[in-house]
Amino acid sequence: MPRVLVRKSPAAFKTLPLYVEASPDSLSYQSLGRPLNFSEVIERRRPVSVPTPGHFAIELANLGVSVRLTLSWQGREYWVLVRQQRLDRGDVVLKLISGYVPAHELNLPLLTAIQEIAEECLLETPEGWLAGRFGDTWLPTPYDGALRYREAVHFKLASQSGATRPVHCGNMVLMERPRAYVHLPTASLQLVYDMRLELPKEARQLSLFHVDERLEDGHLLARLDRSRPDLYLIPLHQGQPQDQLLQLRNGQFSPVGTRGLWLSESFARQDGWVVRDERVRWKDWWAARPVALAR
Repeated sequence: MPRVLVRKSPAAFKTLPLYVEASPDSLSYQSLGRPLNFSEVIERRRPVSVPTPGHFAIELANLGVSVRLTLSWQGREYWVLVRQQRLDRGDVVLKLISGYVPAHELNLPLLTAIQEIAEECLLETPEGWLAGRFGDTWLPTPYDGALRYREAVHFKLASQSGATRPVHCGNMVLMERPRAYVHLPTASLQLVYDMRLELPKEARQLSLFHVDERLEDGHLLARLDRSRPDLYLIPLHQGQPQDQLLQLRNGQFSPVGTRGLWLSESFARQDGWVVRDERVRWKDWWAARPVALAR
């Protein structure tokens, strides 16, 4: 039976709409107007258009952040994906770890990205759950009231090489150089950080679980469902993804079929600063992967 790890009020979340200016060489954003709650953000996430994909100015509903997370374990590397039922779009996709950037982190969305990893990607060993460090900073342990985290062993999180075109928040260039795109169907600016999670050699019989918040009866609930781990791995060979999908439970990998599988828009084709698709089929992404992976 799913276990509730955290219960909180959605009223605590506030974000800000954006004004975005894009040129062929860079993109900048700044806050616009008053803070919005979760319901107001969803209401504003309606389709928009731009005259040209490489040069435009536009008002958008919100800033979102994702992490293309590379998991390193036992000499192999994997991209981490999570399953999400998107009620606002009426679909189920595999996506990158992601979330909305709150108003107080708009100028430092890297903090949101790190928080999302801690909340969504749970790593269990027989001795307990793994916490992590980003450089000299410990990641938060958002479920320490419900789960037992190991004290002597932790994973290491680090940034990998970023995108070539800079992204500015006002006059400040963002750290770690995330990839950026404007998602036209949801009127949002999305930042994708490239990060690496290295597991310690002591991490044996590892199991991976995804935990995400859902709005139920006026509360945001984070549940752990052991019968549906909902966290998936794409194996990499020399840094390139393979046409394979896996899950990891008790140290054992099991293959997952990809027929009829959909990926979120972050895997779709990007034209300039723009992504037009809501989602992309796995088979179409795989066929077009040299384009989809271009930074």
